[in-house]
Amino acid sequence: MVIRMNYDNLPQVKGPYVHATKHHGLLYISGLTAFGTAAQHLNVESQAVAILQQITSILNQEKRHQSDLVKFTIFIKDISQLPAIRPLLFEFYEGHLPACSLVEVSNLIHPDLHIEIESIIALHDE
Repeated sequence: MVIRMNYDNLPQVKGPYVHATKHHGLLYISGLTAFGTAAQHLNVESQAVAILQQITSILNQEKRHQSDLVKFTIFIKDISQLPAIRPLLFEFYEGHLPACSLVEVSNLIHPDLHIEIESIIALHDE
């Protein structure tokens, strides 16, 4: 069974998707952006912080931790900005490095956006 979820404390979903789905002990978090946050009009670093805060909020609500991170996929409009976000990621992971893909993209859903992150979280221990 797939459980579809939206989180009240995240920016409201305006498209044909949900914030996350639960399936077979994993939480698949849709691509999160700074859209609808105070960081929407700011630089890639500020937007990354806003996204990581959203993921932290989801982790807290699901009673999970950074050690439960399985996979990150990061979509960034300018790969030369990677040095601006790399320290934020290392700090966020707290030493629990997930599998990760980094993809440079030509555009995101809104012209203000510089970065989008989707993730997979383990919901129980093996």
